[in-house]
Amino acid sequence: MKYEILYQQAFPMVRYELEKGERIKAESDAMIAMSSTIDVTGGVEGGIMKGLTRMLSGEKFFFQYLTATRGSGEVLFGHAVPGGIIDVELDGTYGMIIQKNGFLASTEGIEIDTKVQNLVQGIFSKEGFFILKARGKGILFLSSYGAIHPITLEVGEEIIIDNGHLVAWTEDMYYNIEKASNGWVNSIMSGECLVCRFKGPGTILIQTRNPNSFSGWISSLGFSKA
Repeated sequence: MKYEILYQQAFPMVRYELEKGERIKAESDAMIAMSSTIDVTGGVEGGIMKGLTRMLSGEKFFFQYLTATRGSGEVLFGHAVPGGIIDVELDGTYGMIIQKNGFLASTEGIEIDTKVQNLVQGIFSKEGFFILKARGKGILFLSSYGAIHPITLEVGEEIIIDNGHLVAWTEDMYYNIEKASNGWVNSIMSGECLVCRFKGPGTILIQTRNPNSFSGWISSLGFSKA
């Protein structure tokens, strides 16, 4: 696998070199440019039901598959919003839970599935009852709104994170949705309301910007959501 993430300080994209016969899967419409030796196709990984649950998690029904069918070549891919891209190498011993719009692409050894949150998490996490789960062995590319910052917790260590800033976390981490302050009035007045409490060990990837806050700011200026 040969790849690099270009323009990390601005609007990044991934340049990935494919050997003949090699294939990579990505979010639908992620491809920016590709060599003439590469074919792009669409498909539903895991069948219609898995495609439907991916839609319920906020992702697209189809993946795109980029295959070097006529010889080696390179593909450039990126994501729709201004923000970071990070590569995560999975060795098969653990998986990642991914929030809405966090998945960008992965090598073939990574399986993208859905995970059902419990009732409280599904109602109050702003992400619904279905979130993505990535497992397997290979490279996972995640995207964000703003830059991506990793936080690693030791055993028993805790941290509280605004739900709108979550990108992904290691799958075995304990987390709970709770009020930001001791009472509902203070929680609402603080502008945070509900937050997510994580307990280590594990790693959390957060994004430096909150898309919901940005949407609210745009609305306050009088722009309509076209």
